[in-house]
Amino acid sequence: MTDKENFEQACLDYHENPLPGKIALKATKACETQKDLSIAYSPGVAIPCMAIKENPQDVWKYTAKGNLVSVVSDGTAVLGLGNIGPEAGLPVMEGKCILFKRFADIDAVPICVSDVFKENGKTDAKALIEFTRRLEPTFGGINLEDIAAPACFEVEQELKKLMKIPVFHDDQHGTAIISQAAIINALKIVGKKIEDCKFVINGAGAAGIACCEFYITAGAKRENFIMCDSKGVIHNGRKDLTPEKTNFAIETKKRSLAEAIEGSDIFLGLSVAGAVNAEMVRSMAPGPIIFAMANPTPEIYPDEALAAGAAVVGTGRTDFPNQVNNVLGFPGIFRGALDVRAKNINEAMKLAAAEALASLVNEPTPADVLEVLTKAYPEDAAAGMFEGEVPVKNTYVIPKPFDPRVVPRVAHYVAEAAMNTNVAMVDIADLNAYEREVSERIKAANV
Repeated sequence: MTDKENFEQACLDYHENPLPGKIALKATKACETQKDLSIAYSPGVAIPCMAIKENPQDVWKYTAKGNLVSVVSDGTAVLGLGNIGPEAGLPVMEGKCILFKRFADIDAVPICVSDVFKENGKTDAKALIEFTRRLEPTFGGINLEDIAAPACFEVEQELKKLMKIPVFHDDQHGTAIISQAAIINALKIVGKKIEDCKFVINGAGAAGIACCEFYITAGAKRENFIMCDSKGVIHNGRKDLTPEKTNFAIETKKRSLAEAIEGSDIFLGLSVAGAVNAEMVRSMAPGPIIFAMANPTPEIYPDEALAAGAAVVGTGRTDFPNQVNNVLGFPGIFRGALDVRAKNINEAMKLAAAEALASLVNEPTPADVLEVLTKAYPEDAAAGMFEGEVPVKNTYVIPKPFDPRVVPRVAHYVAEAAMNTNVAMVDIADLNAYEREVSERIKAANV
């Protein structure tokens, strides 16, 4: 068998054995005796039921709701696989649930939904909204996943209005938050301010549009953006634009990506392999920042971009520096939101998550953290990536997924922002102590 065939078989074996799938239910209380049974179920279970009937807020006290997230998908935009349907998307949603548990000790349940499609096979936003909103009594948060644009925008926006628990479409906001964290530090390296930067985005799907909107929230100017889709530059002469794309339609004579990228400061790629070449990088402003996140093959490889003059390069791959990996975001975001019983995940909380991530690579790496990072990333550690009073450098503008500080720090900042913006139903008095508690909780869950 070839290496590819061996890998494919290993993936199938992993998902099949020793039990099919990747998740299972775990009891948190003993149920070994007649007394246990009488308390866990009939007749004793009636007591908490009636307590909740009298005071609905007690659902957070007597059930698992406060640590339970639903990963909801209709399978219309699964990873790079496209519209493969809810059954075929289930392994991805199970995988998301594993990451919730491993990195944040959050119990997550995959829910892949059928019969929410129009005759053309695309998402019926209203049907998916109607289904998902009915999950609120059971779950403390909703993670929307792999729902195709443009329906994903309507689904999230309406659910955020209808539901009193956090609703978060990770495909949009995860990439935006993590890339913004990287931009914060990259701009420090090149000595620029976000409000002065010219952005070029190749890829106008859910992630590309959400990234641009988020950077604007963080201080970038809308007039400094040029967005491209598969037909070229999005300009105000085009008649084929969705409302989300129309927000970025500009008056310009530029029509191609090569024309658009000239003189820009930051390139963001969420598109196709090989879309950018060295000549295009050389045409950018001095100290260009490039995040080429097409997978598995980026718009331009880091070595080629750096050779052409790029100051900072990131991708979506684990085998290159500065990986924009969504696991840096959603576990800590939901951990913080759940722990203060947030009614929403708002812009302030998302900005706080980006600041949290950016902060970590500007601090000395503690010895115990360095030990973990050295084990997980031996080559990077050997190259001195994590050393120094301020470790940030052009190969290290965002922390690594296995850095044990990530989720506790993000949870801290998100919880604080939730309290400050009055969407938290529970206050945490000592946030530094809370960050330490989250760290210990995750360690204990992974023993």
